[in-house]
Amino acid sequence: MTTTRDFEPPQQLRERAREWLSTPADERTAAPARLASTVLLLRESSGSTEVFMQRRVSSMKFAPSMWVFPGGGVDARDETSGVPWAGPAPREWARLMGVPEPIAQALVIAAVREVFEECGVLLAGPSADEVAPDVSGDDWQADRAALVDRSVAFAELLQRRGLLLRSDLLALQDHWITPELEPRRYDTWFFSALLPASQVADDRTSEAEEAVWRRPADALAEVRDGRTRMFPPTVVQLDRVAAWRDLTPVTASREGLAAVLPEPVDLGDRVVLRSHLND
Repeated sequence: MTTTRDFEPPQQLRERAREWLSTPADERTAAPARLASTVLLLRESSGSTEVFMQRRVSSMKFAPSMWVFPGGGVDARDETSGVPWAGPAPREWARLMGVPEPIAQALVIAAVREVFEECGVLLAGPSADEVAPDVSGDDWQADRAALVDRSVAFAELLQRRGLLLRSDLLALQDHWITPELEPRRYDTWFFSALLPASQVADDRTSEAEEAVWRRPADALAEVRDGRTRMFPPTVVQLDRVAAWRDLTPVTASREGLAAVLPEPVDLGDRVVLRSHLND
């Protein structure tokens, strides 16, 4: 079941959308969408649910100054079978996501890797029932930097540390694809995870000017007031989390997800991005 929701694009995208709509369909060229994973990292604080968010640096080519969740594109390091693994196997993720097993595996690996790179939280442990303790020490920061500069692969790091990727700590929440009119596009899968009790999310990333825990309702209020900027999928995830009564859905994957591909629609006085959302 889906619902339809229209989003107001920013001025620059609004002009691009009108140009796209004025171009004959058979003459439009869409850039390929790169596979990506992003993670809603959540915790309970003072009786309220909070999500970890980052405001991207203003010089970024993609999404400058936008508030986002930790995440990023799948790369060659994630397309490997050598990652020590615990929890649902890649074939189970493939069934859930409706994609080939190698793609599902790469997306899960990218999700765990990106969370560690961008906020220092490691969803891995020495066994299928344990999570790595505090990983904020200098030796861990060196490993984190090595991942970022690609001098070490995630599989190598886990093997050397004697750790297993804990895929059971992730749950699937949504699937969005950047509109075809955008020059830089992503095929993004949204996961959720609880912050491990012994770990701390930090702001040690060069990609963000600010990184904080936020109540979803507060973040959404700032979007409505025009004080902050977020992409439609970020807003939709926050809307969903704000409606949760507790944190139970964090660890429950949503099945039967269809890819949400926003499309420009000319309403005469304005152009909107129309999205058919997964209920």
